[in-house]
Amino acid sequence: MKKEQVTELFQRFEAACYVYGNVECWSARELQMILGYFEWRNFLKISEKAKESCKSAGEQISDHFVEINKMVELGSGAQRQIGDMALTRYACYLIAQNGDPSKPEIAFAQTYFAVQTRKQELIEQRLLDVARLAVKDFATELTSHNVIERDLQGNRQISEEHVINNKEARKILLKRGVQPETLPPDADIKKLERKLKSDEKKALKLK
Repeated sequence: MKKEQVTELFQRFEAACYVYGNVECWSARELQMILGYFEWRNFLKISEKAKESCKSAGEQISDHFVEINKMVELGSGAQRQIGDMALTRYACYLIAQNGDPSKPEIAFAQTYFAVQTRKQELIEQRLLDVARLAVKDFATELTSHNVIERDLQGNRQISEEHVINNKEARKILLKRGVQPETLPPDADIKKLERKLKSDEKKALKLK
């Protein structure tokens, strides 16, 4: 695929994206044309296969394929209502996966939505990592403060205070949607901190 074609498709996919109910979406009617399907009924066949893939993956179809109506202008200047779908990024990815890979538009879409989905996952994971570091720092600082404030003496009192503060930090993590049991051991905290700093440096260099 030529660079010019890649650039054009990228711009078309980006321009077609809009926000529906606080979620990034693409109009099925617009996606149909971008992917080179000129017949709506042919595009619907692919959409049905994508819905089955969505269901097989354990996802709710209605969360990713939302039936909507839109008004289109006819040649006479009048308007007519037609059926459409608001598609999430994941829905678009599944449609691309079930499309004809010999079509350049489909081949591009498969990569485009796979990369975009991965990018979102990376952002979400980074936010969880940052939240974890912030909560752990909070627990440690709170323990240090209370040791002085309450004049705690001996390993037992200090350890008990640290356990209490870590339990409170755990509650905060749960409220943020982080399952502490799925996180790596505490010994990896410094390693995680170094990774976040390294990622920031790389991002700055790219800019």
